[in-house]
Amino acid sequence: MTRTYYSEDHEWITVNEDEGTVGITEYAQSQLGDVVFVELPEVGAVLSKGDDAAVVESVKAASELYAPVTGEVTAVNHSVVEEPSLVNTAPMDDGWFFTLKLTDPSELDEMMDEEAYEAYVKDLG
Repeated sequence: MTRTYYSEDHEWITVNEDEGTVGITEYAQSQLGDVVFVELPEVGAVLSKGDDAAVVESVKAASELYAPVTGEVTAVNHSVVEEPSLVNTAPMDDGWFFTLKLTDPSELDEMMDEEAYEAYVKDLG
């Protein structure tokens, strides 16, 4: 079963079995503005939960994307490097950043589901 989880740092991870696809949320991309540069981790990199995983630069600011869970990077989305605007136009689809093979799936229990994340964002104002 595929399920999507959200972090307080505005990352999402869609998990199918022990593999997760990671990106930033609609809210995050709207706060950044027009994305002009994306730097992704190397395939094979082992990331711990909370590690700096990627860099997103926009016309407004540069921001880190953090690993929402611990795992090994199994693929990266070269399309967002070549066309950073995908992060703005399709942050939950074609604008994904990388995939991870999860080391500790129990870390997902600390993340929010879509309903909780929407409430969290609403409380931010």
